[in-house]
Amino acid sequence: MKTIEVDDQIYRYIASRTLHIGESASDILRRLLALPSDADPTISAVSVHEATPEHIGEVSTDVLFTLLNDVQLAKEESAIARFMLILSALYRSQPDAFRRAADIKGRKRIYFAEDPQALLDNGTTTKPKPVPETPYWVITNTNTGRKRLIIEQLMQAMGYSAETIAEVCNKV
Repeated sequence: MKTIEVDDQIYRYIASRTLHIGESASDILRRLLALPSDADPTISAVSVHEATPEHIGEVSTDVLFTLLNDVQLAKEESAIARFMLILSALYRSQPDAFRRAADIKGRKRIYFAEDPQALLDNGTTTKPKPVPETPYWVITNTNTGRKRLIIEQLMQAMGYSAETIAEVCNKV
């Protein structure tokens, strides 16, 4: 196994194409590049380059719906853990829409920031935590009802249907 460095934009692109929790970067790239699972490691750079453009615009299977049916979400006993898994899936499903929607706020607090200090500056007991596989932090010192409201507002701003929002909120 080789290690390569990629910039943040490339990392976010690869992460946004995840179909299920635990899928490796190699598996994602292999799928996007239409390589067989037992790909020949000597494949030429030209053939990889030629395979890439046709898959870049490809819309991935909705990560959110995959998560909703995932055993890991059902096994989580903590509302915070379920909240974080859902937020991560929302980001991976539509990173650009998530970025635009992440400016939602409560009466006195901001909910999301790319810097935990910004959340701490808006309240002394926010308990910011990083949203997995995203550049965002979120406040977690809220009750389950508020977590559902945060997800509801975020999903509305992202353009999800009321039915989908209700289904997701019930999973928190």
